[in-house]
Amino acid sequence: MASRGESARSGGCDGAMDDLTIVVMAAGIGSRYGGSKQVEPIGPNGEWLVDYAIYDALRAGFARIVFVVRDEIEAEFRERYDGVLPAACRVEYVVQSLDDLPAGFSPPADRVKPWGTGHAVWSCRHVVDGPFGVINADDFYGRGAFEALAGFFARSRRAEGEHVLVGYELAKTLTEHGSVRRGVCRVDAGGLLVEVRERHRIAWRDGSITSSEDGETWTKLPGDTIVSLNTWGFGVEFMAGLSRQFSTFLADRAAELGTAEFFLPDTVGRLIAEGEARVRVLSTDETWFGVTYPEDVERARREIADRIAAGAYPARLWSD
Repeated sequence: MASRGESARSGGCDGAMDDLTIVVMAAGIGSRYGGSKQVEPIGPNGEWLVDYAIYDALRAGFARIVFVVRDEIEAEFRERYDGVLPAACRVEYVVQSLDDLPAGFSPPADRVKPWGTGHAVWSCRHVVDGPFGVINADDFYGRGAFEALAGFFARSRRAEGEHVLVGYELAKTLTEHGSVRRGVCRVDAGGLLVEVRERHRIAWRDGSITSSEDGETWTKLPGDTIVSLNTWGFGVEFMAGLSRQFSTFLADRAAELGTAEFFLPDTVGRLIAEGEARVRVLSTDETWFGVTYPEDVERARREIADRIAAGAYPARLWSD
């Protein structure tokens, strides 16, 4: 068994860029779902939703998968993927731990939840050594999203500090069964991200899409608002800015560290505001769906079954 951070296999996939990595954030505790939604059977042979993202990423040219997991589910991920994915693709595992913090900081005794999506990516700092994409394990993105990310990195020139986000229209990213969090974006006429802010409690309310930070005051949001589903593409230099931002977060939020979360969209937004990052927003026609609540599972299974019937995926993704 490969150790944490040690490559489980070597080489690249056919047609892939050997150093192009996809980071899969799978360490969430699923508080709204009531369990580990990352491992819920969705496909006809028990495939997880993230299996379809991995399949699409490999077809788009990614050559390396880094799973960010909790200690409690690491063994389950290893059992599922070691020796199953195409042999030429590298697979690694990183455990997102509460005590993995910059020097001088320690987790509060009452902290239970992971530190958030920004910390999940920061946890990979020792194994990511080239351009990388980022996705959630419980969202379906569609092949077009991964082709857009891979295409961005395939360009002959990418300035340092230049990154990419695949954006989705807000109205196409909601569940019928409760509220969601989204990184709400402001994009300029040239397609560059001006601002991104993590908003909470986004849902349909009285015929409109609304958001609330406190559960009492509600703000309407247009359905065509571009949002982040954490479909990012970063140059490896992003890690330095992320590290600085995380240390600042821990220092500034010292009184709230029992519950405060270090969100990736907010971090990107601050780097943009400080002139340290430039993010191009790419659009996609792909339809999103995901598993946030138990009631979402039925739709996810139906959507996958429809795509298999249409020939988008084989009935069995991976060979035994």
